Amino acid sequence: MVVRIFVAGLAAEPTLLAQVLGQYDVEPATVQGLTLAQSDLGPWPVVQPGAGGTDGLILTLPEEPARRLDFVLRSLGLTPDHWPDLPATAYLGVGQGPMSVTAPKVAAVLAEAVRDILPLYGATSAPEVAARLTPILIRAASRLRAEPAPTTLRHPQTAQDVTVKARRQPYAHFFAIEEYDVSWRRFDGTLSDTVTRAAFLSGDAVTVLPYDPVRDRVLVVEQFRAGPLARGDGQCWQIEAIAGRIDPFEPPQAAARREAAEETGLILTDLRFVARYYPSVGAVSEYLYSYVALTDLPDGCAGVFGEASEAEDIRGHLMAFDRLIDLVSSGEIENASLILTALWLQRERSRIRHGGQTAHPAGIGA
Repeated sequence: MVVRIFVAGLAAEPTLLAQVLGQYDVEPATVQGLTLAQSDLGPWPVVQPGAGGTDGLILTLPEEPARRLDFVLRSLGLTPDHWPDLPATAYLGVGQGPMSVTAPKVAAVLAEAVRDILPLYGATSAPEVAARLTPILIRAASRLRAEPAPTTLRHPQTAQDVTVKARRQPYAHFFAIEEYDVSWRRFDGTLSDTVTRAAFLSGDAVTVLPYDPVRDRVLVVEQFRAGPLARGDGQCWQIEAIAGRIDPFEPPQAAARREAAEETGLILTDLRFVARYYPSVGAVSEYLYSYVALTDLPDGCAGVFGEASEAEDIRGHLMAFDRLIDLVSSGEIENASLILTALWLQRERSRIRHGGQTAHPAGIGA
């Protein structure tokens, strides 16, 4: 038995189809009464009813590859439908505003996301995967953003140095836990025994500390945090830099500016790169990009902000730079990214205040 499927827009992305199907029979087709619009889920085109006609492809597939493609497309928020006079099943999405093509960077993230979606075929339902699409895309974008870092001291890894023999995902919601049966190259050149390691999956994120070099003061934020609660800490309110996840299709600097507007109402332009790093490399995949933003911080600019849809309740604190360092020294600030950023600013503060260039100019690490 063979199945015929009409695809256009997102569903017709060549890299996506190649990942899911390998080789496939295809013929071009134009379907009247359908149009391409930008998906409500992201910056890619989907098919929906509309005036005119849509150019796409009709795939002729064996039953099993067709089921696999159906699972992936449903996981990406598309729905199969039978369209009048079309001898194939069409996959439609919800969107608004005209759109005809997918940007190459967006297509790359989508194709990378399929690498996480395909192993779930047969193990979970497409609606369950679709409910987690945003964190899946965030993780995919994080993988693509990863850049080779210097190896002047540490072991320069090759493709033969790490072997993952099995991968499991016992928990998946907004975050996920992944287990690996893995072996790696030992320092004596031999391969280790296969052992099981687990990691908490979290996408890339940013932190940004606003600093006014004229008034020599900073703006930090305070909010309730679940991490101290889970540890059993009696103090769950933490003092931090502005922070947040990087959306799948935005650069780190854009994420820093967006989070600053959401959490403090500040519009930041002059970002100075501090560092990029793993905050807890032993078992957490999260990777941070930290910045200091040079900006005007007048009296009265601190307030209470946050996204109501995310139950955020974030209070700003305006303080002298010396007060920031005192809080780091006393231990009242116990957030790693803010400690790191405060110490960086302590080192660079004189250069910044006298108009000199910082050790890492704006843009590095973006």
